[in-house]
Amino acid sequence: MTHTRSHVVALLKDHGLTPSRALGQNFVVDPNTVRRIARLADVGAGDQVVEIGAGLGSLTLALAETGARVIALEYDRYLIKPLHKVLEGTGVVLHHADALEADYASILEGHPSVVVANLPYNVATPLVLHLLEGEPLITRMLVMVQKEAGERLAAHAGDEAYGAVSLRVQYFADAKVVGKVPPSVFLPKPKVESVLVSLVRRERVRVDPDLVSEEDLFAMIRLAFGQRRKMLRRSLAPWASEGVFERSGVLGTRRPEELTLEEFAALAVAR
Repeated sequence: MTHTRSHVVALLKDHGLTPSRALGQNFVVDPNTVRRIARLADVGAGDQVVEIGAGLGSLTLALAETGARVIALEYDRYLIKPLHKVLEGTGVVLHHADALEADYASILEGHPSVVVANLPYNVATPLVLHLLEGEPLITRMLVMVQKEAGERLAAHAGDEAYGAVSLRVQYFADAKVVGKVPPSVFLPKPKVESVLVSLVRRERVRVDPDLVSEEDLFAMIRLAFGQRRKMLRRSLAPWASEGVFERSGVLGTRRPEELTLEEFAALAVAR
């Protein structure tokens, strides 16, 4: 059984708690929404799921209903006691941990895992990148984030939200927005819409590191997007060698938001 709005209100009252604005807490209070997220996560018996930011357990309970092995991480020490009570008898393993600093080797115990999370705006992008860059056992993610952040994670060349973050995600994974979540399902109700973003790790990074190192490629990409409205021949002037645009086949009159990751790689190789 998952939480309703009245359940969440009662839990907060019983434990003398209020949602933390500093931690960006907005608790999901709609059973249909958390079950929809669990369904989109496509997990079940035999899967290991890591929920980041368990809150008061609304989504945690829905994930446990799937039959998957659920590991829940929660940073707010004041939520640990009510969470233990909510999750008693469910088999969920609860860790009091900061997801950006957690010991995933110990938490995952060598098992491929799926991350499912309702992430606050201030941590969403750095956390997704942290997991993609450093935790290869996390093979998939389904994250609920504010619309702006989600569109940036899943953007492609030519999209308004496209930028260095989008390319960083593409290097490691295939990402897409798979659903919208209205403000009405949260307590407190946020002023922005949320989206669900699916990220599936690629078997190999998208650009062969033998052709161009990850460090060199993204140093150039960050330089380009530092002046995203300028033509590449201007924004990359400090970096570009003579003839690099001709050798790469990428016109210097183009702007960074127009280029695919492969085109940026061609520039890096041609330097």
